[in-house]
Amino acid sequence: MTMDKKTLSGRTAIVTGASSGIGLAIAKQLAQASAHVFLAGRTSEPMEEAKHTIEQDGGNATVLTVDLRDPFQVQNLVEAAVMRTGRLDIMVNNAGLEFPSSIVDGSPEEWRAMLETNVLALLVGCQSAVVAMRECGAKGHIVNISSVSAQRRNSGVYGATKHAVNVISASLRDELEEDDIRVTNVLPGATATNFARNFPGPFVEKMIEMSGTELTPKRGEHYSPETLGEFAKNMKKNLCSAEDIANAVMYVVTQPINVNVADIVVRPPRAMTTPH
Repeated sequence: MTMDKKTLSGRTAIVTGASSGIGLAIAKQLAQASAHVFLAGRTSEPMEEAKHTIEQDGGNATVLTVDLRDPFQVQNLVEAAVMRTGRLDIMVNNAGLEFPSSIVDGSPEEWRAMLETNVLALLVGCQSAVVAMRECGAKGHIVNISSVSAQRRNSGVYGATKHAVNVISASLRDELEEDDIRVTNVLPGATATNFARNFPGPFVEKMIEMSGTELTPKRGEHYSPETLGEFAKNMKKNLCSAEDIANAVMYVVTQPINVNVADIVVRPPRAMTTPH
């Protein structure tokens, strides 16, 4: 996406789940537009690499390794950003987790992980961001990353968490109508990220076969950004790239405050219904 390098100059942004995929792409684009970006996630190495690249390009980035399932760490994340820069203008609640399985055969611990990551962390992130934005008088943007799974009634436990995200975003938008804070729900379709690492082997194998890439899938394995980029390039009809979603976020946060963008669906040309 072509963007004036000074578009977000003087603004502070937080991106959760910024260690890979969509979150990392969003953080890089925000930094390219001159926001001071706080990258938050569990895995520090890729965030540190992104910070180095951002700073080499003249941008500002801070890495905070946090367990977003802990509400206190989410609150401390927002407080740290405000303490460092004096403000918060953009909060992107991107961190998400999916364990696709049937309800009958699912694991309660995996359900807990999804609920705490996809719903609780996002709720606390929203709440903390509103407090910070009000205190510094920011014309702020809160962007919540949902999923097209939330458009289906039978999308399993993961889909249920994303239905919750939609309800949280819509409710918060109503609560903030008298504030200069906008809330946008971004619903990505199938996207080439490491998000599918917990999907069943046969599904992942089929996708790799369709892409024409030579990969040996292992459950839970992370692929490099270069590998995912090649994968996305070969699967443009079936998969979005992380940059496609980042472009949508950039569109949202660069709108004037009088524009209230409620929902954006970003999906590839061919719809894909993944197993729940």
